Amino acid sequence: MTTTAPVHPVDEVPPVRQLAAFGLQHVLAMYAGAVAVPLIVGSAMKLSAADLAYLITADLLVCGIATLIQCIGFWRFGVRLPIMQGCTFAAVSPMVLIGTTGGGLPAIYGSVIVAGLAIMLLAPVFGKLLRFFPPLVTGTVILIIGLSLLPVAGNWAAGGVGAPDFGEPKNLGLAAFVLLVVLGVQRFAPAFLSRIAVLTGIVVGLAVAVPFGFTDFDGVGDADWLGISTPFHFGAPAFEFSAIVSMLVVALVTMTETTGDLIAVGEMTDRKVEPRSLADGLRADGLSTVLGGVFNTFPYTAYAQNVGLVGMTRVRSRWVVAAAGGILVLLGLLPKLGAVVAAIPAPVLGGAGLVMFGTVAASGLRTLAQVDFKGNNNLTVVAVSVAVGMLPVGVPTVYEKFPDWFQTVMNSGISAGCLTAIVLNLLFNHLPSKAGSVDPEAAVLAGGGAEETVEKSREEVV
Repeated sequence: MTTTAPVHPVDEVPPVRQLAAFGLQHVLAMYAGAVAVPLIVGSAMKLSAADLAYLITADLLVCGIATLIQCIGFWRFGVRLPIMQGCTFAAVSPMVLIGTTGGGLPAIYGSVIVAGLAIMLLAPVFGKLLRFFPPLVTGTVILIIGLSLLPVAGNWAAGGVGAPDFGEPKNLGLAAFVLLVVLGVQRFAPAFLSRIAVLTGIVVGLAVAVPFGFTDFDGVGDADWLGISTPFHFGAPAFEFSAIVSMLVVALVTMTETTGDLIAVGEMTDRKVEPRSLADGLRADGLSTVLGGVFNTFPYTAYAQNVGLVGMTRVRSRWVVAAAGGILVLLGLLPKLGAVVAAIPAPVLGGAGLVMFGTVAASGLRTLAQVDFKGNNNLTVVAVSVAVGMLPVGVPTVYEKFPDWFQTVMNSGISAGCLTAIVLNLLFNHLPSKAGSVDPEAAVLAGGGAEETVEKSREEVV
């Protein structure tokens, strides 16, 4: 008798019913963030309502295509892990600046295309840097990702930034109700329902929100049934030097963020990210960004929101997220379906987001629990990295007097904290130490010495 090799949970294909439910859960988790970037950029450029709607449907279409490339993969494109792709917020400020100072959308898209090509070229270089991401760094970065996302959930719970009723008790009450539903389903419901606790909470919250006047579906009737994004809808791309330089800085930031997200998902799914697979994932980011510039949307990166969902539900199949990508493609082609999802009120998403983003932070703590903090400077690495990462989150205007390129890097708490963790790990654990200052065995346990030591530490964590 021949025995078939066991299938890794990442490669398992659940039944169609579960694929649809789990996939929809991922879509709802990232939808608000996905449509926020085109809304912010388009509104800053004072685009018409029709152009704004076009940007959103184009974004959803490319989000779906980018997710399919990342999860399923082809040749050397795609990390083949459960990773959702969406527009990066790191590019918002530079794109608004480019779009409102005379360049317009063509200049934005020209710089986005160049940035995507640069990411594809630089992907193998980032792949070789994986040895500088021991558990000390990855745990810190995952913790910062979760903590930096919590204010997003808080703003949703309060009604959404700019909402006239922001902070009203009814909004926070609805968010708390959704949170309780999610927790109750996860604790007491059967196994299948517990894995779609977030989706269940959102559906129940929406059912409660409608009769209490939190939302309406008037926009669904006004939306078109079919909408197809055509290449260069807003004109041929313009390649302006200053715009390209600022977008290349954004490319480096998004590559750093994506590296942290890919490593986090790799540890959550028990499939360690190797240098080659990291390069493949970053190369898929670059390709998706090029597609974004062609199809009238923006740079793409891995979405940390969905990293938390993977950790919370423990559903590790990449085909679930691929199904979510298929749903996004449908939403991009059928604006009426997108309008239905857009009708979900912010407090409902906020209640679910508190669980998901908190799960990301808890996953970082779980990774850091494997790091040795005795007789070394690892505690300093974590402390300073978290402090630097949380600074722009707690004080959003702290760097507003600095140059644009500096703000692009440091205004993202994820990239600021990640860069700090990498530099401090190099300083304390890779450079030669003072005589007798650190026990060599402690450095080995810290996971910050030679490449072999780092790889051993990573294997122990997984």
